[in-house]
Amino acid sequence: MRAAVIQRQAEPGQSIAQNITVTQDWPEPPAPGPGHATVRTLAASLNHLDLWVARGVPGLSLAYPRVSGSDACGVVEAVGPGIDPAWVGRKVVLNAAIDMAGHCSPDEPPRSSLAPMYELIGEHHMGALAEKFNAPVNNLQPVGEDADPVDASAFALGFLTAYSGIVTKAGLRAGQTVLVTGIGGGVAVAALAIAKHIGCPVAVTSRHQWKLDRAKSLGADLCVLDDGGDWSKAVRAWTKSRPGGGVDLAFDSSGKATHIKCIKSLARGGAYVTPGCTSGADATTDLARLFWNQLRLLGSTMGSCSEFAEIVALYRAGKLKPVVDQVFNLDQAADAYTRLDKGEQFGKVVIKF
Repeated sequence: MRAAVIQRQAEPGQSIAQNITVTQDWPEPPAPGPGHATVRTLAASLNHLDLWVARGVPGLSLAYPRVSGSDACGVVEAVGPGIDPAWVGRKVVLNAAIDMAGHCSPDEPPRSSLAPMYELIGEHHMGALAEKFNAPVNNLQPVGEDADPVDASAFALGFLTAYSGIVTKAGLRAGQTVLVTGIGGGVAVAALAIAKHIGCPVAVTSRHQWKLDRAKSLGADLCVLDDGGDWSKAVRAWTKSRPGGGVDLAFDSSGKATHIKCIKSLARGGAYVTPGCTSGADATTDLARLFWNQLRLLGSTMGSCSEFAEIVALYRAGKLKPVVDQVFNLDQAADAYTRLDKGEQFGKVVIKF
């Protein structure tokens, strides 16, 4: 079958596109086992995770060649033993995060405070940038027969990540103020959309004025050009009606370059939520602000199947919609990776099958 294949791990400084080829003879997935389904891919969108897989994921030994892809819309072609056959023929989207919860040992402490341990389709397992892929049925959600596959493929992972971080973990409520850094990436755009849907004023940052202009058209209330200076002062001035100023929540997937500015932008009791660290993991923080202002620092990765069902329900109801940056055909997969790698996109980069 056809697939966009990462032939080898990119060397430092090497273009990812040099290692992306489209093959006609990638092996088809095996017949689905118990609890699983085979999905025929209609469209798949890229995430920053795909760049990590192409470069090599720190701490994870990956074999090449391999197929990435953690976001897809497709049609269920077959199901494994014990699965309701009504799934066959349904148009679905994928939650790539597989909960790997195992059996407890007799001496293990309670797990009530532990987060799920995920393995990802498209990272640990072969992904959706192929004509077919297998996935647990619990990780699929129907989107309706009229759903545009390109639009649907751009929705799942970004909106799930943002929803789990700002709603489930940080407990965002209507009327609270939100800061989203690096607007333009799929997760950041999803966070803006979710916060506006809830009824929250939202400030966004970007190094590019044109991205701020796009965000303004999507409902951003404050747009801050990130020129390397301390923009936390502008954010606090925007929230001056509150004693001391500051936002209730900062959603930051950049990391090192923006972390301390987010911390300085938070109101007392505010939450800093990080779903990633594209600019580096070794950020400098301010512990005095952390304890004195009683801030919350929250890490968030992907999301559960229950959260996925909730966010896709909002998509089916027409309450949330992704932003698609550009659509490529499968034979242009290398160009799609390049666009994402250069950070030229606003919204999701999609590959259509």
